[in-house]
Amino acid sequence: MEFFEVFFLALGLAMDAFAVSVAATASGKINNKRAVFRLSFHFGLFQFLMPVIGWFSGEYAERYLSTFSHWIAFALLLFVGLRMIHASTKPEESIAVSDPSRGLNLVMLALATSIDALAVGFSLAIIRFDIWYPSVVIGVVTAALSLIGIRLGNIAGRRIGRYLALAGGIILIGIGLKILLENR
Repeated sequence: MEFFEVFFLALGLAMDAFAVSVAATASGKINNKRAVFRLSFHFGLFQFLMPVIGWFSGEYAERYLSTFSHWIAFALLLFVGLRMIHASTKPEESIAVSDPSRGLNLVMLALATSIDALAVGFSLAIIRFDIWYPSVVIGVVTAALSLIGIRLGNIAGRRIGRYLALAGGIILIGIGLKILLENR
């Protein structure tokens, strides 16, 4: 994978965190610099860690799956992408009743927005791609987009989130198709 592929992968994965950041800000609960930092930092941290965890899991399983690994990578990215697209068609729901940048709310949001990255890490292990570079890019892009989402949340409100999830899903499916076509 080249830089642009890793960057677009990171963008696709960061769309959930971006959309949640916009919605959390639109809820009026993210209203000081510490809350902004906590939310964007934790989203980036979880997006960095989850591909690493998925990669180590996938590297262990790779020796058993190598003959059809590109199909597995495609299926995982397709699943994640379709799930994001499906989520973009659902009506927006309230993101948080209390401060989403604290305690269990923060952990649950960071985990929920980074689960997709676990599957990506697993996919990267299966195709034998080193995890550290993409994980750092994914984490940094997610933290930056979360910060931007928080800033835009006051302006854009909840309407834009569904379109970003749709775009992220399409990007992930495109990357999955590229992996599949390169390995046939």
